[in-house]
Amino acid sequence: MRKAFLDFSPEKLAILTDKELELLLNSEGIIRNKLKIKAVRTNAISFLRVEARENIVDYFWQFTEGQIIQNSRESLTDVPAITPASIAMAKQLKKDGFAFMGPTTCYAFMQSVGMVNDHVKSCFRWQQLQP
Repeated sequence: MRKAFLDFSPEKLAILTDKELELLLNSEGIIRNKLKIKAVRTNAISFLRVEARENIVDYFWQFTEGQIIQNSRESLTDVPAITPASIAMAKQLKKDGFAFMGPTTCYAFMQSVGMVNDHVKSCFRWQQLQP
């Protein structure tokens, strides 16, 4: 996937031609949804626009006021799919031209980059991530 999407370089992805995007639809190992493939270029362009006007790290951390959200979940069933912060992020991303970035995707992003600690309390990582 990294190779198909040019090492996830927004500068390279932003200038993909329609023909290059069409070729990606035949690539194995990646999603083959035409709209989602086109969103890769759209999102790269949007990312670069945001980055040109403000610090991209600050842009994302604004949704948690610059703080890691430390949750105390007892069970995986306690972990929500969306939160007010992920809803706010999705609205801002849409306003800034991003595509396919709804609140569920935003919350998964927030978890994966460490903005939110949703490890359950019985997981060894939950304790390791406490301040």
